[in-house]
Amino acid sequence: MPPPSTSTHSSKPCCPFCAIALANPASSTLLAPTSPPSFSSPSPTPNPTTSTPNPTPPTAHIVLSTPQLIAFLDHAPISRGHVLVVVREHREKLGDVRVAEGEAVGRWLGVVSRAVVGAVAGVERGGGEGGDVDVGDWNVVQNNGARAAQVVPHVHFHIIPRVGDVPEVKARSWTVFGKGQREDLDEDDAVVLVKRIRERLLVEVEGIRRREGEEAVARLFGDGRAVGGAGGGGGGDGLGRGSGGRSKL
Repeated sequence: MPPPSTSTHSSKPCCPFCAIALANPASSTLLAPTSPPSFSSPSPTPNPTTSTPNPTPPTAHIVLSTPQLIAFLDHAPISRGHVLVVVREHREKLGDVRVAEGEAVGRWLGVVSRAVVGAVAGVERGGGEGGDVDVGDWNVVQNNGARAAQVVPHVHFHIIPRVGDVPEVKARSWTVFGKGQREDLDEDDAVVLVKRIRERLLVEVEGIRRREGEEAVARLFGDGRAVGGAGGGGGGDGLGRGSGGRSKL
């Protein structure tokens, strides 16, 4: 078994993903903000180990923010809706990920994938039983180390929608291991798209509630409690809802 790499700190001053995670704490709601996101932190603070300021976190369009994970639009997407699902704590390679973090990845990766591709494709989900509505195709890619084309040494998963029939989509090079056609993120489109993805996440979670029950939703959020709805426990469920179970859309 290869030894784990030496990424022992919860955050790393020079890591852009750590900066985004620190600037965006876990959210109590999956619903999109009503105004365009602005996720810059206050003035940079000195790093005591180097006497230089920590970098101001880059602007990020946040899709999901939980205690273990953060997901946001890639700033140079391979396709529209290209999302990164990132372990919140600084872990350089997959072998460094803690058990609880790996469990969170396993719970959310499929849900976020369906929400992303459904939002990009404009496909309504939740009407069928058992998740039988095809939202389209997508890649999930995770690289470990520079020789494996990992650009940012912080564990992250690429969700890359493969939606559309237009010649431009068919003609693209879909190589994602460090190469391929990329474009700068369209900021105006990103504001619209991230709102649609977060709304789709709400639909996906409600679909899980119908198909698999309250316990499945509780496991998704990782707290094991009864979640919303009739007969559920008190408090909200991470969807911007109180014990009455109504979504604050």
